[in-house]
Amino acid sequence: MAVILNIETSTSVCSTALSVDGEIEFHLEDYKGQSHATQLGVFVDQTMKYAEDRKLKLDAVAVSCGPGSYTGLRIGVSMAKGICFGQGIPLIAIPTHKVMSVIPLLYNDLPDNALICPMIDARRMEVYSTVYDKAFNIVKETSAEIITEDSYKELLDKGPVYFFGDGAEKCKETIKHENAHFISNINPLAKSMPLLAEKAFMNGEFQDVAYFEPFYLKEFVASTPKKLL
Repeated sequence: MAVILNIETSTSVCSTALSVDGEIEFHLEDYKGQSHATQLGVFVDQTMKYAEDRKLKLDAVAVSCGPGSYTGLRIGVSMAKGICFGQGIPLIAIPTHKVMSVIPLLYNDLPDNALICPMIDARRMEVYSTVYDKAFNIVKETSAEIITEDSYKELLDKGPVYFFGDGAEKCKETIKHENAHFISNINPLAKSMPLLAEKAFMNGEFQDVAYFEPFYLKEFVASTPKKLL
């Protein structure tokens, strides 16, 4: 039985969830934004108290690792690493775009040939995106994109692509291809992480707690134009 604390702080939403064998036991969410520094500690305390009261011992901490808000990711990953250090348990990192994709894949009746494209807002007409197929295979690697009317045209010409996330909202008036579909109100949330975290735990896919950095900090800061940060 794997008991995992899930933490998600990559966007304006702050959330935690406690999962047991991939099933949600308890979760908390705050949509107010700009409060991660104070709210996350409260959420973690309440979540761990819930586990303690039920005699559930944490086996791991899973954290959404980006791309996303520079500050939000630092807060979430720092909290996760601190708990892992303190309790001597492993750290699991889940890409934020995968976290975002769980709800569309589970609860939307998508065609077999559909591609999904989670988007995180990066100011102006810029987004961070990844494209997956329905089996979670990467079709287009995570990248920073400046959206134009021709964005994703090569993929859209082949079949339906479903865009979602806070970055997708501003693309509706620009990407007008007949195969472009938009799903509203999709946020990366800790309660979407348990199945991914459980799979990683069972496969032993753990991070080095001492040296792990969020995807955004490690991969994008060195290669992305400053105006995107």
